[in-house]
Amino acid sequence: MIHKLLVEFLGTLFLTFIVLATRGNWLAIGGALAVGVLLGGRISGAAYNPAIAIAYFAAGKIASTEMVAYIVAEIAGALAALQLVRLIRL
Repeated sequence: MIHKLLVEFLGTLFLTFIVLATRGNWLAIGGALAVGVLLGGRISGAAYNPAIAIAYFAAGKIASTEMVAYIVAEIAGALAALQLVRLIRL
């Protein structure tokens, strides 16, 4: 379980960092998402978004406790990305 949460945290951090750092460059975002799915898809399903985690739960692919853990890891990853972008832009 810890491996799945680490993948969700790092994948969300990477994707959110790219979104914020490139200010919405669709090609960079698509590339980042593709890399994240290729690297983390087999481990965690590569949700990288709380809405996708909820959809996985609704489809019966993950348990409710796992869904909550995914959402917490994804929010933490997004907040870490925000802090990283703020640190770099100083």
